[in-house]
Amino acid sequence: MPPASGFPILFITATRIGDAVLSSGLIRRLADEIPNARFTIVAGPDAAPLFADVPGLDRVIVFEKSRTGSHWFELWRKVRRRKWGLVVDLRGSGLSRFLSTKRRAIHRKPTQPVHKVIEAARVLRIEDEPAPPHIFTSPDVEAYADELTAGKGPILAFAPAANWIGKTWPVERFSQVAMRLLREPWSPLQGGRLMVLGGPGDERLSRQLRDAAGRNFIDLAGKADVLTAYACLKRARLFIGNDSGAMHLAAAAGTPTIGLFGPSDERLYAPWGEATRAVRGARSFEEIKAADPGFTQMVCHMMDLPVDKVVSAARELLKATEKA
Repeated sequence: MPPASGFPILFITATRIGDAVLSSGLIRRLADEIPNARFTIVAGPDAAPLFADVPGLDRVIVFEKSRTGSHWFELWRKVRRRKWGLVVDLRGSGLSRFLSTKRRAIHRKPTQPVHKVIEAARVLRIEDEPAPPHIFTSPDVEAYADELTAGKGPILAFAPAANWIGKTWPVERFSQVAMRLLREPWSPLQGGRLMVLGGPGDERLSRQLRDAAGRNFIDLAGKADVLTAYACLKRARLFIGNDSGAMHLAAAAGTPTIGLFGPSDERLYAPWGEATRAVRGARSFEEIKAADPGFTQMVCHMMDLPVDKVVSAARELLKATEKA
């Protein structure tokens, strides 16, 4: 079936969920400013499902890297015959320079550290008014999220996993935070529910947190796709998690978000938005990098982040986001 008529936009985004979320606001900005925009979105296998409900979507192309580099040839074969209105290339690839298009917006690596939302905004030259992350969801996805989160009491959401053990705060500490926030009289989450998110393979971490919530437990680890997880996060009162795709989804959902940082740079990857906080232990990113220059050690670099500091940040953010 030929693509629908309109203004065709090729949008080449990231492989990882977090990076794709941080640049997702550009799609909304383009959709708002170009009423007849038609999107072809290129993304890695993990990030591609994020874009299923984009308005004006013609196609999502799953861009899976190959060891031989043939993935670029395959992408070229799929997109070269169309005359594009705009090519947005957040990978800064050479391919986008040879496509037939009225306009190109190609990522260039910044000379100084800058947050990834600002970095993405520079591609469209809107860094003075950067587009906050935004994920589109259908009514069906929202209705399913209502079913999954049905019940009484505020929701505390956790994402205790990360893509590397060095970035993973110990699950025992997550459990201690949950018990304090859900049980202590001072907390507005007292008597609430714990919702745990994660991908396939994270079920073990979720099981380890079940005791902290008892019956008031919503287990989505390995059970919810990324769009459903995002919709469920909209219904949470507070999110706490490692620097991960789930953390950026929470912030994009407008949920008060606390990101736990160690061997990643919050100047680039802090959760985006006013109702967010980046928390780390005693060591700076530079100090951790000096100890593990290649970030290849299979050790946890988050041990210097105490439970009390996370609880204190949660307490402050809950107070700051109270509804009048």
